[in-house]
Amino acid sequence: MLTIQEMFETIKMVQREHLDIRTITMGISLRDCGHSDVKIACQKIYNKITKLASNLVAVGEDLEREFGIPIVNKRISVTPLALLAEASETESYVEFAHALDRAAEAVGVNFIGGFSALVHKGFTNGDRKLLAAIPQALAETKRVCASVNVATTKAGINMDAVWLMGQIVKETAERTADRDGLGCAKLVVFANVPEDNPFMAGAFHGVGEAECVINTGVSGPGAVRSAVEKVVGTDFGTLSEAIKKTAFKITRMGELVGRAAAERLQVPFGIVDVSLAPTPKAGDSVAEILEAMGLERCGTHGSTAALALLNDAVKKGGAMASSYVGGLSGAFIPVSEDAGMIRAVEDGALTLEKLEAMTCVCSVGLDMIALPGSTSAETIAAIIADEVAIGVINQKTTAVRLIPAPGKVVGDFVEFGGLLGRAPVMATNAFSSHDFVLRGGRIPAPIHSLRN
Repeated sequence: MLTIQEMFETIKMVQREHLDIRTITMGISLRDCGHSDVKIACQKIYNKITKLASNLVAVGEDLEREFGIPIVNKRISVTPLALLAEASETESYVEFAHALDRAAEAVGVNFIGGFSALVHKGFTNGDRKLLAAIPQALAETKRVCASVNVATTKAGINMDAVWLMGQIVKETAERTADRDGLGCAKLVVFANVPEDNPFMAGAFHGVGEAECVINTGVSGPGAVRSAVEKVVGTDFGTLSEAIKKTAFKITRMGELVGRAAAERLQVPFGIVDVSLAPTPKAGDSVAEILEAMGLERCGTHGSTAALALLNDAVKKGGAMASSYVGGLSGAFIPVSEDAGMIRAVEDGALTLEKLEAMTCVCSVGLDMIALPGSTSAETIAAIIADEVAIGVINQKTTAVRLIPAPGKVVGDFVEFGGLLGRAPVMATNAFSSHDFVLRGGRIPAPIHSLRN
């Protein structure tokens, strides 16, 4: 339980420092919804989601009023669709995406994740059909999010899948060219994907999860920045402790709200993901936390070390506060969603290469990065390969969300609006990776994967 002092401190963080519950996400298993007739399968999916999540938004709104804490998003994640769609005798899985979209609209959530496949060691027929459907599905739906896991430390990197995802990202951007490639903002490529992540666009309900659970995602870059500013001039140990204590309070608040939501919805509580997920809002930036540590601009020398300290302290504070910390938990560095990151790119302090280095120590990867519309599928695939290699070798989750914005060039901006913000188009390396990407096959797992 929260103490009286912790409650007052939390209220202050909400009122002055943009602390919020970024999402309550209901995870729903659809493993019992498969059917040889695609229309019957889609109806079963729609019926189950609308039944279990019918009160999700209302409960979230009630908790906002009672606790005085903003719950920004109410979302749903489901079993990776490739797993159950295989039972249907159909060549296109787009109809499944439409069923998810209708269900999400009916219950009032803003996103539903799980149009997903796990192909880190190879493809089934269903996997191939789902991947082929992604560009059309994301172009024709508003709420559906897709994710594909192409690598694990145990299996290595499926480079056939990486090359295919380069093409899929490119096609998705072209199909949503009238919205600056917005479809790509709903598509994540993973290595070592977690099965209980409540954050979009990468959320899905893993096969080891219960029938239905509530996971919460908590975000507080503003609160952490305030804590950092109070210990200016102190050593790194003191700085780390200040961040840990703030993360502790944030996590306790997140679990309190998550358990209350689970109780009212009569489903189990899953995990709290304590992640510093920024927004375009002033004062809600991870980059500004790093700058408060003493960096003139995020991206300069020392940024990776600063991010490593931040990520570690957040995880330690969360682990002290709850036995059920999960998901990604740490610090996110999406470009378009972070005003400080955007400023750093504009000032020339932050490049794609520096971002890649920073992803070695953060909780996600290359996230919400706009590229020139002329960027080739081979280059996109090579960027994905680099990022998932970091995850495989370092035994951590990494992810890629790239937007090759049609018609845009380096220096232009892409406007997405809302939480997705605005992205400066960043330069890629001018030299080709074509022959490397097209080798195909699997990059073998690293030697330290042999741990049985």
